[in-house]
Amino acid sequence: MTAEAVDYFGFSNPLVRWKARRSLVARQQMFDVLMRELKPDASSRVVDVGATPDAELADSNAFERFYPWPQNVVATSFEDASAIEQRFPGVRFVRTDGDTLPFADREFDVAVAVAVLEHVGDPAHQRRFLAEMVRVADACYLTTPNRWFPLELHTMLPLLHWLPQPAHQWILRHIGLRGWARTSHLNLVSRRDIIALLPPGVDATVTGHRILGWRSNLIAVVRRHPTP
Repeated sequence: MTAEAVDYFGFSNPLVRWKARRSLVARQQMFDVLMRELKPDASSRVVDVGATPDAELADSNAFERFYPWPQNVVATSFEDASAIEQRFPGVRFVRTDGDTLPFADREFDVAVAVAVLEHVGDPAHQRRFLAEMVRVADACYLTTPNRWFPLELHTMLPLLHWLPQPAHQWILRHIGLRGWARTSHLNLVSRRDIIALLPPGVDATVTGHRILGWRSNLIAVVRRHPTP
C-alpha cells in the first residue's frame, strides 16, 4: 500500500458525475454478490479497507450506503475519511499508515475493498495489500476494474490501457494526464493477476460485473483454507 494521496475522482472530467451514478447501480449489483456468497449477518464483524473522504459522488463509500448493519463496520483509509462516521451513523473510522492494517489477525469476519486494489501501487504493494486483508479477516471481498474492459474507467479513454504499461503511461503523460501515468496511482489488473497476487492458504473465486457482455469489473471472493 502507499500513503500517497490519490486523485481517483477525476473531477475535471465532465463525465465523472454521470459515471458515478452509473457506477452506483453496478456497485449495488456487485454488493449483492458479497451478500449472497459470504452471507454476513447482524453479528458479522466487517472492515472496509480503503474508505474515501469524498461525499459528493454518488458511488463514494457505496458499501456503507448498502450494508444493513453499520454498527459492525470499521472503515479504514490512509486518508482522513473520519466524516464517514457522521454520514453513516454506527460506522467507526480508523486511520491507517498506508502500509499495514492496525488490526489483529482474524479480528474480522469479512474484509471488503471496493475499487481500491488498482490504486495501491505496483504488484509488490498489491500483494501486500491483499495479504493484509487475508490476515485480518476470515473472508475477503474485493472489486477492481478489469484491465481487459475496452474503456478505462478512470481516464474514460478506450483501448490505450491494453498497451504495455510503459507505453500507456507515456501516452497519458503526453496528453496531460500525468497523475494517472503513475503506477502508484493506477495499476490495472486482470483476473489472472488477482489469482497470482493472493497469498497462499486461500481459495478464491473471481467473477465479474458485465456491461454489454464485457467484464467491466472483477469481483473476488476469497476464503481461508479450513484450519486442520
